[in-house]
Amino acid sequence: MSYKPQEIEKKWQEFWEKERIFKAEDFSKKPKKYILIEFPYPSGEGLHVGHVRSYSALDSLARKKRMEGYNVLFPIGWDAFGLPTENYAIKTGVHPQKATENNVANYRRQLKSLGLSFDWSREINTTDPEYYKWTQWIFLKFFEKGLAYQAEIPVNWCPSCKIGLANEEVVGGACERCGAAVEKKTLKQWMLKITTYADRLLEDLGKVDYPERVKTQQREWIGRSEGWEEDWQTEGMDLKLKTFTTWPHTTWGTTFMVIAPEHPIIDTLVKGTKYEKGAKEFCQRVIQEKIKDPINVEKKKEGFFVGRYAINHLSGYRVPLYIANFAIYEYGTGIVKCTPAHDQRDWEFAKEYNLEITPVIYPADGEKLDIKKMTEAYVGEGIMMNAGQFDGMPTGKAREAIANYIIKQGNGRKAVYYKLRDWVFSRQHYWGEPIPIIHCSKCGIVPVSEKDLPVELPYVEKYQPTGTGESPLAVISDWVNVKCPKCGGKAKRETDTMPNWAGSNWYYMRYCDPGNDKSLADSKKLKYWMPVDWYNGGMEHTTLHLLYSRFIYKFLYDIKAAPQPEPYQKRTSHGVVLAEDGRKMSKSFDNVINPDEIIQQFGADTLRMYEMFMGPFDQTIAWSTQGVKGVHRFLKKTWKLVSEWSENKKSSREVEIALHKLNKKIDEDLEVIKFNTIVSAFMGFVNLAQEKKEEVGKETIEKLLILLSPFAPHISEELWWKIGNKESVFEQKWPKPDPKLFREETVTLVFQVNGKVRDRVEVEAGLLEGKARELAISREIVKNWISGKKIKKVIYVKDKLINIVV
Repeated sequence: MSYKPQEIEKKWQEFWEKERIFKAEDFSKKPKKYILIEFPYPSGEGLHVGHVRSYSALDSLARKKRMEGYNVLFPIGWDAFGLPTENYAIKTGVHPQKATENNVANYRRQLKSLGLSFDWSREINTTDPEYYKWTQWIFLKFFEKGLAYQAEIPVNWCPSCKIGLANEEVVGGACERCGAAVEKKTLKQWMLKITTYADRLLEDLGKVDYPERVKTQQREWIGRSEGWEEDWQTEGMDLKLKTFTTWPHTTWGTTFMVIAPEHPIIDTLVKGTKYEKGAKEFCQRVIQEKIKDPINVEKKKEGFFVGRYAINHLSGYRVPLYIANFAIYEYGTGIVKCTPAHDQRDWEFAKEYNLEITPVIYPADGEKLDIKKMTEAYVGEGIMMNAGQFDGMPTGKAREAIANYIIKQGNGRKAVYYKLRDWVFSRQHYWGEPIPIIHCSKCGIVPVSEKDLPVELPYVEKYQPTGTGESPLAVISDWVNVKCPKCGGKAKRETDTMPNWAGSNWYYMRYCDPGNDKSLADSKKLKYWMPVDWYNGGMEHTTLHLLYSRFIYKFLYDIKAAPQPEPYQKRTSHGVVLAEDGRKMSKSFDNVINPDEIIQQFGADTLRMYEMFMGPFDQTIAWSTQGVKGVHRFLKKTWKLVSEWSENKKSSREVEIALHKLNKKIDEDLEVIKFNTIVSAFMGFVNLAQEKKEEVGKETIEKLLILLSPFAPHISEELWWKIGNKESVFEQKWPKPDPKLFREETVTLVFQVNGKVRDRVEVEAGLLEGKARELAISREIVKNWISGKKIKKVIYVKDKLINIVV
């Protein structure tokens, strides 16, 4: 019988589900292994091949770990609240609830068609009231501890939809939903104090196994800076401006200051002056440009003088105040002291607006800076000049000395600032978790009682934006109007909903105990399963999602609802799958690859193995139809050869050695996400076995199928039973390679002189250093390079190289 994946795959998927082979067991005596993928957002588009890359790779890991004797938790669920489904509903007229049900059903069908070994008994959905009851409970705990609060903040505002937008909902300065140009507007929003946890989020990166680039992204987003605040008196006003700096010694050379266009202090500075109208127009334009293109807005330095001066508290210089497009409101104080002689950005601005440039540092080689000869800022260390009593002091010493002088004068203090800002946690959308808060005119903000959770999202016919800036929930009077839990008087529910980040930042905990109606999860089960041993997801989620979920978990740890301070022990990320034309897959480009079509034509095993084979797992790779066909040919070859080998009694030593090498490579490469090299090794072994098919015995066939089963589970299971076995291949023990068998009998030894390769020769493996040295200096080529020279040392790397240093 030829290989027909469509005939065997559904059979084995149903068998595995019926036998519950992949069910995780709470409190098993086996060592646990919690393997996690980012649960999908079930959009109307259905599963895409990017999902398959991550899921099939982690599934192979989960299957292997079970066979190695681990109790594996490999769960699945749905991250189903949020704007994409609401947009889909508005566009199609299908209610978000119905759309979610349809999308989840389609995703579930697709995932099952891939034969992924999820424990389906733990399936969760963030839109299930029994799930989001605990999302709301977490919010109440934040509120109880003073870490959830309301604040007036500038938000992205769509004037057409009349709603606030998250940054991710703004594309090219336009509303993702309607395409209108986005503006900035001040709105009252719910916030979570993630900044309280900034230092711990940084420090605890040392406790986890994340790629260095992921840790770097986390550190840069938090952006911790130790420095000094300085106070600047505004001339003619009872107003002090505050700046933050890590270079206090350059204050002597501060000749102007810039203010971020979003800064509320601007209104105070220009109110009632001839500069007011121009300042407002400049701010509006720059803010709009920042929304549209936040990266390139600073290419040309632009500013607007507000007609005010501050006094330099060291030099006495009148410092003009400008609004500038390069000043960042979110960092420091949003007001920046500028020393153009020693900062290139400041230099360019000063040149553009003909502002004073005063050098206060000259290079340590003694050449003092001449502003007339300078063509750019001097940004290095050196010796202080034009700095009063600090002239001649090295900058390394002057930094602290001048900072202490400023503090002593009463014009500054030590400070720590972060780029990180508190998390905006409310949305004016319908499709999200209701925030469990009640507003009472007498009692103020009152939390919903825990016994009244969940606050269920009401079913409404009209889920479109209201046009008032409020959530569509605001017009449902019988839901909004309630009694105050505290005084019993008339009150109103909070009508903003949570962001779709809310339910996705603790879902990994719910998998440990998905049916619990008494707590978010049983503490003993959490202690058994947590932390997640291996978490894989997209590189685009290694900043915010990772940061937010770590924050949530740390908070739950603090209130004793989580068993340790970090949720994930190991994190890896997969690269994006591009279309065959090298572009991002998009309906508009007509280049989307539908996994259903690949499965129908080639089978799930081919799709799974191809996505692992297509290139290094963490890199972006373009799809290749020829690559898919190549993997399919490999599986057909394996099917044919296993059928031919099944009567063979014993394998030759060469075949046994090759199989044990394959075993070793899988064990090593799977742990470092080298899935492509594993698939390549399988192909190499099958090619060797095809050449020597008379030398391939049944024991080797069985081991090969066990090794192949995590990567191509359906064909492995089918062939396992075809050769006479009576229980699942996934109930077998994972084989251990025998080092005696796969150890090389000979190796190529490289001879180097002063680090340069001069010769190489085949030698017996395990050659001792003395023998290797004798051999090296006896080789004619090596002799020519060391003749008449003194050997200083010999470096020997066993079975690889010997380097003679002369």
